[in-house]
Amino acid sequence: MKTVLLALVALTLSSAAAARSKPAQGMVSAADPRGAAAGVEMLRAGGSATDAAIATMLALNVVEPQSSGIGGGSFWVSHAAGKATPTTIDAREAAPAAADARWFYKPDGTPMGVRQAAPGGRSVGVPGALRGMALAHRQGGKLPWARLFGPAIRLARDGFRATPRLVNGLAAYGGHITAETRALYSRPDGQPLAVGDLVRNPAQAALLERLATQGADSFYVGPQATKIVATVNGAARNPSKMTVGDLASYDAKPRPPVCRTYRAYRVCGMGPPSSGGVAVLMILKQLERFDMAALGKDSPVAWHLFAEASRLAYADRDLYIGDPDYVQVPVEGLLDAGYVASRSALISPERTMARVAAGTPPGAPPRVLATVRETPGTTSLVAVDRRGNAVKVTTTVEGYFGSGLTVDGTVLNNELTDFDIVPDRHGALAANRVEGGKRPRSSMAPTIVYNPDGSVRIALGAAGGSTIIAQVAKALVGVLDWKLSAQDAIALGLLYAPGPVVAEQGTQAETMAPALRALGQQVRVAPLGLKTNAIERVGGRWVGAADPRSEGVTIAEDGTVAEPTRFNPQRAPE
Repeated sequence: MKTVLLALVALTLSSAAAARSKPAQGMVSAADPRGAAAGVEMLRAGGSATDAAIATMLALNVVEPQSSGIGGGSFWVSHAAGKATPTTIDAREAAPAAADARWFYKPDGTPMGVRQAAPGGRSVGVPGALRGMALAHRQGGKLPWARLFGPAIRLARDGFRATPRLVNGLAAYGGHITAETRALYSRPDGQPLAVGDLVRNPAQAALLERLATQGADSFYVGPQATKIVATVNGAARNPSKMTVGDLASYDAKPRPPVCRTYRAYRVCGMGPPSSGGVAVLMILKQLERFDMAALGKDSPVAWHLFAEASRLAYADRDLYIGDPDYVQVPVEGLLDAGYVASRSALISPERTMARVAAGTPPGAPPRVLATVRETPGTTSLVAVDRRGNAVKVTTTVEGYFGSGLTVDGTVLNNELTDFDIVPDRHGALAANRVEGGKRPRSSMAPTIVYNPDGSVRIALGAAGGSTIIAQVAKALVGVLDWKLSAQDAIALGLLYAPGPVVAEQGTQAETMAPALRALGQQVRVAPLGLKTNAIERVGGRWVGAADPRSEGVTIAEDGTVAEPTRFNPQRAPE
């Protein structure tokens, strides 16, 4: 199936030049080759990295409906050539105004579990992806808005071939989707899709055509907004209380990036309501006093240190990060040099911390620990252009196929289950509790790293729920400390340690489990849902990387397809 997809991509880009090493060309790395090809089509038309990212997102909306789409949200980190600091866009979904602290409570007064809360209307946040695209296009687009929709419209109208990821996701994780949604992704006789089946989505094609000609606003006001509200409020499971005013009032927001140095590099990521940027930086800064380069990628001690730094960062992240428009988030305190040093001092190369709890950074408000289990329906993409611009987007519908609801062939998210369902404990309020209009905390961590001279070193991000933070931090240690290529760093197996360690099954992480246990780590070997994409700058040219666990590829502007050597450790869904 992968060979067929790449052949189709090659036909799409058949007129490309053959200069493989031309330094001025752009490229796109995405989790599906049809998405990457859509972005490259924009680059070849003279479009910017922003144009390419939007076209890629729209195409992924069609071919990867289980993971992302305009029914969800996104975070953007963008570098403009010649600028020293990236810009970021918060297009995270928002709770309806009617949402309150007991939004996910049952009639008997007890809280729902995530699996109870996710299906149906109440988990749907006001989608932010299109507003984010529109803001990004105003900031950095070069091609006309309507032009960016062409590849996605063709894919929805003419059809696309079902991949193993889509087919397996439907079989394993599609039990909550509605009959209407299931019909979109079934054979004409109602039987389940098989790999290679042609999938057409004419309703989605018509919606995309309307959005191309009428603009993003047409999704948030008028008949389309009315249809979305009717769908979520009339859902058979967990009906919502969304209004057309909730959609009309939604805006994507520019946010300040979160930047710190690691070694000689400047690492910039997304600030709250994403926890990803802060948590990645906390892991790196806590590791900075250790000679990770000398230890090397094959050292159990190096991975032990990584796990310990992760546990500390996740503990602080769980306690303090929320929507900064609603709660006080001590970003500067969490990244304060003295505070990070005090947290790092808890880490020993010789033993495991007996207990990990959140600390008290400068400016910290009182909070109660409330842990959210994020589900991994997310995708990641990077686009760069010949002018030196770079765009990193992580976009999601939350769980596989989101809420299970669709409007005009498009999946609606279940993003509100990223809130803490229980709003208080022992009389203290959770930073990430549900409130009307609020945006739930996320682990998405789109990141751009700068060389000491201010040039871009690498742009990367990941999908996979709360593993995103560990995936990005691991890849950065691999590139910056261990001098691996981005491709090799992404391929490394992961130690995921929000608490006890999970060593990724079928990778070198699993083989280190005995040595880690000897250092006192509690280690469980299990599959992990990982999906990272990156583009790095090497020798004056862009070099792409995609996760070998995924269906992702990198496609250059000249048509060159860089497909990683695939490996398939048993894994959870991405």
